[in-house]
Amino acid sequence: MVELPGGTFRMGDAFGEGYPADREGPVREVTVAPFAIDATAVTNARYAEFVEATGHRTDAERFGSSFVFHLLLHPAAERHVLGAVPQAPWWLGVSGAAWHSPEGPGSGLEGRADHPVVHISHDDALAYCAWAGVRLPTEAEWEYAARGGLDGARYPWGDDFTPGGRERCNTWLGTFPHRSERPGGRIGTVPVTAYAPNGYGLFNTSGNVWEWCADVFDPERVPAMGQGLVPTPGQVPERVIRGGSYLCHASHCNRYRVAARSHNTPDSSTGHGGFRVARSLPPEGPAPA
Repeated sequence: MVELPGGTFRMGDAFGEGYPADREGPVREVTVAPFAIDATAVTNARYAEFVEATGHRTDAERFGSSFVFHLLLHPAAERHVLGAVPQAPWWLGVSGAAWHSPEGPGSGLEGRADHPVVHISHDDALAYCAWAGVRLPTEAEWEYAARGGLDGARYPWGDDFTPGGRERCNTWLGTFPHRSERPGGRIGTVPVTAYAPNGYGLFNTSGNVWEWCADVFDPERVPAMGQGLVPTPGQVPERVIRGGSYLCHASHCNRYRVAARSHNTPDSSTGHGGFRVARSLPPEGPAPA
């Protein structure tokens, strides 16, 4: 984990590029206490250790299905497709898709031990945290850490998406959602330490996989003073996700910006949803006499 001293930073979209319904703004000063956060998202290897130790069954396994991007569907899983999401037909409900078979039955994790675990619900992430003695970061902690010390920047490395023509994160390259322009048409996750880290040493806080935060998503409220939001009575408890994924592209979803946010229900899982963990640190005080 990377230990951070906390402090006050400017949280939110300074460029007016967010979606109004996401409530990225207004930019406001937010204070976070000292905390530690993983340099990377939780990997398949680390999640496998948790499952082996606890026997945990993910929500995707209990429900019997999860959502797979259509171009990633394993050929053997074609007969397991339950249907497409009407508003996003590139997402297929697939029977048997889960963290250990991310593209559906017939797929596996060979060669991907160091990739982020996916098909993880908020509830699954909390179960891992309870086992590991950690917690999910608050949304304010996540953004503070993801910025890497840069004040108000678009991305963890600055304002230019491809500085010097260099790609700095794993997002969609090509015509979404039908054609990838990466070598060999590659799509999907990359290792958690792919690309250069930000100024605090965190990897892939833009792109690769969405990451769960502790906070409830409330379109009427925004976090302040570093405190995560809690549900109001009768509220549907959707949870905040941060960072974007390998499917984000300026043509349809520019949520790979460091201020961007989205949300999902806590039992939902997808082929681009993972998490990283955090823990609190004691506040800095005067040195002992």
